Amino acid sequence: MEIVWDPREEFMKAIVTAPGGLDALKLVDLPDPGKPRPGEIRVALHGSSLNYHDLGVASGRTATDGRILMADGAGVVEEVGDGVTEFKPGDRVVSCFFPEWQDGPPLPGGFSRVPGDGIDGFATEYAVRPATAFTLAPKGFSHVEAATITTAGLTAWRALVEIGRLKAGDTVLALGTGGVSIYALQLAKAMGAQVAITSSSDEKLERAKALGADFTVNYRTHPEWAGNVLEWTGGRGVDHVVEVGGPGTLGQSIQAARMAGSITMIGVLTGARGEVPTAALAGKQITLSGLIVGSRRQQQDFVRALDTGLFKPVIDRAFPLEKLADAFRYEMGGGHFGKIGIEW
Repeated sequence: MEIVWDPREEFMKAIVTAPGGLDALKLVDLPDPGKPRPGEIRVALHGSSLNYHDLGVASGRTATDGRILMADGAGVVEEVGDGVTEFKPGDRVVSCFFPEWQDGPPLPGGFSRVPGDGIDGFATEYAVRPATAFTLAPKGFSHVEAATITTAGLTAWRALVEIGRLKAGDTVLALGTGGVSIYALQLAKAMGAQVAITSSSDEKLERAKALGADFTVNYRTHPEWAGNVLEWTGGRGVDHVVEVGGPGTLGQSIQAARMAGSITMIGVLTGARGEVPTAALAGKQITLSGLIVGSRRQQQDFVRALDTGLFKPVIDRAFPLEKLADAFRYEMGGGHFGKIGIEW
């Protein structure tokens, strides 16, 4: 006998925003999304990971009340709608940060169609979305590990491979030891590059060395750290800078880069506005590129690379879904190294 799914009789757990920021995040029962329509897939979600962007939404700076949080989502396909041939039940999949940006140049619209911000995200048990809003997860990755590729991993991949055209023998500078920077360190080392990395913690710098960092510098004890990086490169400067700080660090990044080097601006942790040393930027003929994550096609390329056994991401700690607010508070403390996961 055919079973007819009635979503009104089923519910799922989800974490949603509410006025009041982190203290007001709510674990709620929502109607189950039901069966997939043509072109859609139903995914049982099991993992996510925290990003600075998610924190902005969860803390109330950009939140819509009642929005399901989290841009990153990983899980297992339960059912596919008519016309879906790319996935089958049982496939492990991971979401796309820009689900409508399939390929080509970036689309306008900002974060209006980003899960967990402009549309509902993946801090929930189930999701029914277009199949094109997911890719296959990397082989052998846990759900939490897979979830980290959506935002942090793809950002590092696009910065170094898609834009930077990274090659063996290049030199890379990554700022800090958060998710994107540690991904950049691992990716660059896996592809035969040399890597310098900064931090305010000597303990974190030691952990970065254990991952293969060739040069480290504490920016708190060496506030003019560009000079240290230049000395490490024999005065030449690095080929690529993965810039996450923004106006407070960009001047040092320009000094640390070589003539005609590349700086990819992927974060503004020191502020959204500030002075740019334009004379130094022009004089060194540096390419400065702003980027936000990447397209689905770029994520598929990244997954294929990870499927070769390139490396696995560093998970600092994983929290259960119902402790999502605690996970964000942990992120705000700045003590993490790599990614913070959510699993259920």
